Amino acid sequence: MVNTLQTEDYLDKNLNMVYFSPTKTTKKILENIAYEIGNAKIVNFDLTYPQNANHTQIKFSDEIVIIGAPVYAGRLPDEAVKRFKQIKAKNTLAIIVVVYGNREFEDALLELKNLVIKIGFTPIAGGAFVAEHSFSTKETPIAHGRPDSLDIQNVKEFALKIKEKIRTTDTFQVDLKIPGDFPYKDAMPPNKIAPMYNEELCHMCGECVELCPTGAIFMLDNIVTNPQLCIRCCACIKCCPKEARFIDDESWKAIRTKLSTNCSIRKEPQIFL
Repeated sequence: MVNTLQTEDYLDKNLNMVYFSPTKTTKKILENIAYEIGNAKIVNFDLTYPQNANHTQIKFSDEIVIIGAPVYAGRLPDEAVKRFKQIKAKNTLAIIVVVYGNREFEDALLELKNLVIKIGFTPIAGGAFVAEHSFSTKETPIAHGRPDSLDIQNVKEFALKIKEKIRTTDTFQVDLKIPGDFPYKDAMPPNKIAPMYNEELCHMCGECVELCPTGAIFMLDNIVTNPQLCIRCCACIKCCPKEARFIDDESWKAIRTKLSTNCSIRKEPQIFL
């Protein structure tokens, strides 16, 4: 329960964004929520990269935090969970967001709700938004180009509803209703493959090394990717300026094709207030 401040006073405090966003679509959704709520100061906590993930414990008190992550096979990424657990909160409102690739978000939003409550937040709103699937390619598009302008409009309307809820609610309880099952569904199995690179196209710029959220990519005389550290976010493929990164695995290609075929009907955001 949050009751130490008049709830409208939260709109005069810092508005914090905390996220794990390898392909930057979760970050985009959170930014649009934050800008529409429009607090005086927006503070950014990007926990995507290893160099940012080893903070001393992050603490919030009497503030609003928007916290978001992508959905991997209906669950939160393990790396996101580990990094979010660094946070402690007191008398702090949480807006929880998951972003999925037009398949299903399944238990991910419920998992995030339960996690933020354990950390000490009071969740007041939740949203599941669609973005281009990390496995999407030109040949097998999956929610290509999303979030698009309609998605962003829906995000902004969600933010305005949250702002109104804060203005008109005296005391918040931890009773936000979120769909999902507990125990949660199984997470993705351990990875056995990782993206490769085309030596003729690669200029050894190192951008994939810098943007890998788990430090799985190393630059030696060539580019080496550790499949045991790779979380299949595909950030290295999407960020490569020479389009030199790719995955050459028949089972992976089959998954991409199946998703492109079965998840072609547009899904819209779901919000929970």
